[in-house]
Amino acid sequence: MSKPVVLLAEELSPATVAALGPDFEIRRCDGADRSELLAAIGEAEALLVRSATRVDAEALAAAPRLKVVARAGVGLDNVDVRAATQSGVMVVNAPTSNIVSAAELAVALMLAAARHVSPAHAALRAGEWQRSRYTGTELYEKTVGIVGLGRIGVLVAQRLSAFGMKVLAYDPYVQAGRAAQMGVRLVDLDTLLTESDFMSVHLPKTTETVGLIGADQLARARPGLVLVNAARGGIVDEVALHDALKTGRIAAAGLDVFASEPCTDSPLFELENVVATPHLGASTEEAQEKAGLAVARSVRLALSGELVPDAVNVQGGVIAEDVRPGIPLTEKLGRVFTALAGEVAQQVDVEVRGEITEFDVKVLELAALKGVFSDIVPEQVSYVNAPLLAAERGTAVRLLTEPESPDHRNLITIRGTLADGSQVSVSGTLIGISQRERLVEVNGFDLDIEPTDHLAFLRYEDRPGMVGTVGGILGDAKVNIAGMQVARDAKGGAALVALSVDSAIAAETLAEIALAIDAESVRAVDLTL
Repeated sequence: MSKPVVLLAEELSPATVAALGPDFEIRRCDGADRSELLAAIGEAEALLVRSATRVDAEALAAAPRLKVVARAGVGLDNVDVRAATQSGVMVVNAPTSNIVSAAELAVALMLAAARHVSPAHAALRAGEWQRSRYTGTELYEKTVGIVGLGRIGVLVAQRLSAFGMKVLAYDPYVQAGRAAQMGVRLVDLDTLLTESDFMSVHLPKTTETVGLIGADQLARARPGLVLVNAARGGIVDEVALHDALKTGRIAAAGLDVFASEPCTDSPLFELENVVATPHLGASTEEAQEKAGLAVARSVRLALSGELVPDAVNVQGGVIAEDVRPGIPLTEKLGRVFTALAGEVAQQVDVEVRGEITEFDVKVLELAALKGVFSDIVPEQVSYVNAPLLAAERGTAVRLLTEPESPDHRNLITIRGTLADGSQVSVSGTLIGISQRERLVEVNGFDLDIEPTDHLAFLRYEDRPGMVGTVGGILGDAKVNIAGMQVARDAKGGAALVALSVDSAIAAETLAEIALAIDAESVRAVDLTL
């Protein structure tokens, strides 16, 4: 059997390649060369990139086997996440790989701006010894305002606290109590501007944050403010900043990011009170190595069919160990549900009962939808696009949880309402130390049967001889029965036969069975596809 193809479109460390392991065929191309990328991507199941490779709808269309795009870094500006989602392709990155490097660079820029390191260095290289001209200011006992108290903002706050600084922060999505635990006082943006001697920006770039620090904000800032932006370009208005620096309203700035990159020509570069670097936040050996190793682990998880905590376009998050065994079972229940329904349901409820409800079980809803649509739609169904497929087909989805489970330690049920108002349901559980999968209910009938590769469900009126008739027809068709269970709602009432067989039952054999037992319904399920 051929190994899955993993395409490296940019240079990654040997440790990253080693972390992928021997289970994949590693291929390489120059992702920045468009024609080379499109020619190479066709057989790839995973694509690893940095920042130079553009992964858009055209590239995704050229990669019918692609399951995951992994960006060895934090930003995803070069990956069309929406197009990937519509194609059922998981997108992963390494969100924590560069946080230490970025935090350290912010501190470095702050120190460099406060002590005029860049112009003093340039003067010395030009043969000038000007100690008095470049008198700086200490960080000790000054106030620093952190704009954005996320992972990097927290690290910066911790490091600057060690300098003896008083730390303020502005972040509308952080609770004051959490900030207080870190020794940080949470304030509004105006208070931060008027009370801070230093300010460091650590926000993502969104429609709400672009231009957040503009002319009005800089005009209200404490005179002599030193401003650092090592987050994203455009959050600080560069024209307004230039004016404030030139007039002396803002004392100095340390910049690693710009509104348009690469940026080699800016009026800011002409100012002596600006120290600038070319987006070096993640440019350390350690950050690059962490990013490569993180996405290698994610690719292995993605290609083994598991959810990936670092996936940016998959609902859910870290999966508890107690929940993981239920994922493949739930996906099978979804496929059985679709076979029983024979159509797309208008409403699908994923009910989870028992001890596992103390954990986040959102992943089981995704697994159910993946199973429900796998045998309905022609495109590849994944944990990524399954909710989108449900929405496109008008299927309302609910996840219901209940800690009480009278008959089983844990129970997963998929119940749906069809167009005519009728309902279909299928339930499963895991039993024993080995967590063996069992089907325990179908359309209200209690069962106990293993969900093997080939299943069949026959509903008919309870009467003598029907089991023998079914067995005889299957025997004539050379189909071996691995397991059989009969359930009924009452003597002489509705009955259900659940069959586990060793091979697929041909359509004509199913039709013969239906005729022979006057079945109300006959459904076969093939879980091998």
